[in-house]
Amino acid sequence: MAFFVPSHSRTRTPVTSTFMIMTTSASVPAASEAAIAGGTVTDRLVEANQRYAADFTDPGMDARPVLRVAVVACMDARLDLHAALGLQLGDCHTIRNAGGVVTDDVIRSLTISQRKLGTRSVVLIHHTGCGLEAITEDFRTELEEEVGQRPVWAVEAFRDVDQDVRQSMQRVRTSPFLLHTDDVRGFVFDVKTGLLREVDPA
Repeated sequence: MAFFVPSHSRTRTPVTSTFMIMTTSASVPAASEAAIAGGTVTDRLVEANQRYAADFTDPGMDARPVLRVAVVACMDARLDLHAALGLQLGDCHTIRNAGGVVTDDVIRSLTISQRKLGTRSVVLIHHTGCGLEAITEDFRTELEEEVGQRPVWAVEAFRDVDQDVRQSMQRVRTSPFLLHTDDVRGFVFDVKTGLLREVDPA
């Protein structure tokens, strides 16, 4: 996969790779209960933001991603996308949801990303051991029985992760709203090895 920097952007060397190493949050020590004993987890995040803001300097960046790429990935906490892909602040758009599935809302975000903010490439990342492999569309029925209202959205559960990546690639490539569908590539992140494996779209 090659990321190229537009001429108006800062100088970077193109990154080309078929396999990439991804770090995971499992390698970072989890916060102890004692660390948040004085308040909620959200309180802890707000306090961290105050420390961050104390040394913050406006980078003066444009809202358009430098590498003109949008990455669609699962929301799984083990995927540290920026560190794993060698991305810096301002490089890309990152769109995450359960499973990293291309839903209508992902198409919405990609459409805005391409048409208003100049991205041209799309990278899709699923992973092994995804929670969507452990449930079915019956989850919607369970919710309806519990709350009295059936969700309008699909669970997008799957059994074959490679096939689901292919389906997501196809949804991007056939969307009438997207301007750039020639550089769409899909990968599966192996949570045991940390490697990205590219999925053949055929």
